[in-house]
Amino acid sequence: MSYVAVYHIATANTPNKVLTHFDDIQSTLAEHGVGFERWQPSVIEKGATEAQMITAYRPQIDAHGYATTQVVSVTGDHPHKPELRDQFLVERTYSEDSACFFIAGQGLFMLHVGDYLYGVRAEKNDLLVIPAGMPHWFDIGENPHLVALRLFPSAEGEVPTFSADPIAAGFPGLDD
Repeated sequence: MSYVAVYHIATANTPNKVLTHFDDIQSTLAEHGVGFERWQPSVIEKGATEAQMITAYRPQIDAHGYATTQVVSVTGDHPHKPELRDQFLVERTYSEDSACFFIAGQGLFMLHVGDYLYGVRAEKNDLLVIPAGMPHWFDIGENPHLVALRLFPSAEGEVPTFSADPIAAGFPGLDD
């Protein structure tokens, strides 16, 4: 189930509120310029190639104006899952809006807005659009299961700027 958990940075283990209804999630995130929507699922055969996955969602990708698309696919048997998880658990920003669409599975984005963190658990058919300059990190979990499209307006926008802030280590992850 998709949700948003809102934390004050001083209370990492206790969210101020947890929202589970789509309209509540969408409106709360929109207050900070974050987009949240659901795309209609496309039929994708098991074992589909990256090109086939991108082609299946090409109309939505084009309608939103994304020029760069990457497929991220990580399962529990991935040989480098700990390294991949560590890579995503570093706070970062992008110079352009960035988006993630979940074809399958789930993940947890932590959005850093002032003195608050918004933990967004996204899952199959969810699209999360993070505005340029918003600090955030992503958790795939200890036993990841996700197939997602990372979407950017241009190739230049997909280059992250990493924060030196160790804040990610103090907040719950996907499995917590």
